[in-house]
Amino acid sequence: MIETVQPLSRVGITATGSYLPERVLTTAELQRDIERASGLRLPERLFEAVSGIGRRHVAAPDEYASTLAVRAARRALAAADLDPLDIDLLLFASATRDLVEPATAHIVQAELGSRAHALDLTNACNSFLNGIDAARTYILAGRARRVLVVTGETPTRSMRPRLDSLTQAREAFAGYTFGDAGAAVVVEAVEAGGILDVDTDTHSEHWTVGGIPGGGSRHPRGDEYTYFTGDGRELRGVFEKIGTSVLEGVRYRTGLEWADYARVLVHQVTVPYLDRFVEVTGVPRHLLEITVADHGNMASATLGVQLDRVWPSLAAGDRVLFVGLGGGVSVMTMAWEKA
Repeated sequence: MIETVQPLSRVGITATGSYLPERVLTTAELQRDIERASGLRLPERLFEAVSGIGRRHVAAPDEYASTLAVRAARRALAAADLDPLDIDLLLFASATRDLVEPATAHIVQAELGSRAHALDLTNACNSFLNGIDAARTYILAGRARRVLVVTGETPTRSMRPRLDSLTQAREAFAGYTFGDAGAAVVVEAVEAGGILDVDTDTHSEHWTVGGIPGGGSRHPRGDEYTYFTGDGRELRGVFEKIGTSVLEGVRYRTGLEWADYARVLVHQVTVPYLDRFVEVTGVPRHLLEITVADHGNMASATLGVQLDRVWPSLAAGDRVLFVGLGGGVSVMTMAWEKA
């Protein structure tokens, strides 16, 4: 049970952690594996040429979404010098999970040894950013003091292992951009800075553009429904139409320009997609933390891994803009200042 506490006005991220599985799979190896299983001959290095992704980390057979989340969470807690019992709310915010039921948050909590209120939150690749926003809301409402937000993403398990045709290859290609990772942050009250602005723009009429259809009441069983399928070109077109207006909104509300940010962390699907984002939005490339070429599309863990990587270089007062892109379709932004 979460005890009601005195509401506070400033909430921020005070510690980070991330985890990448040990196994590395190159895109060339991935394409060779698919060709052998399918009996198809694809143009040499096609996957790498189209995506710009050279490699990614892949979870071992005995590593699950919770495993990656727990390892990232332990690093975040250690960085904050906290015990798991210091947490009073644990949010597992991820596009993937261990089981349909119970919530993966309980598995994470059992491994950590925490006794916090625990629940799952999911919204495709925006899950982790939504989790941070939800943590902030709990704290501002006086419902929590300190929140651990974790994600564990194993989207490589939704890659189609063999192809029946080139047409199927086009539908499955987005799945071959994935990489596995875990991330975690501690969210709590701060005396200065903190989360300055949050916004979302959701266009649910595009929910069929891409996803993993299995595991729910529509398709509870069947391997065919466990693979990611989608139209990457159509999805990119949707994001281009709606993404710039969200960024304009942040600029209007905060008065902050690109030069006012120390870093801009963006969800990354492929290198060409990121190049197009820079072209459309005008964000200076040196502000980005580019992860997609070496780690692939890490789903909701992308922004958490990026934040953990840049954390040591951030000083008090530095501002970071998070830009999340998620299937469904939603665009999310969060402006944050390090305390």
